[in-house]
Amino acid sequence: MKEINYEKLVSDLVYPLVLHPEDMVVKIFSEEDNVITIQIMVNAEDVGRIIGKKGRVINSVRTIAYACVARYGKKIEISVDSF
Repeated sequence: MKEINYEKLVSDLVYPLVLHPEDMVVKIFSEEDNVITIQIMVNAEDVGRIIGKKGRVINSVRTIAYACVARYGKKIEISVDSF
């Protein structure tokens, strides 16, 4: 199986949610011991839109990303921060 681009996966999931897509940056922070840590940097106005009420939106993004990387025996951690 071909490995997927984790940055693009998370970026494609989050892109429709933000009001300022030009300010969005998704990057792999670290990749060690089969754990991939991805950081999403967005405009301060978009943080609430990505996290959602009671964290439901970001948890949904994490669930989808986790299901995709679990096929390769890896785990993923996603954090959200603002500029």
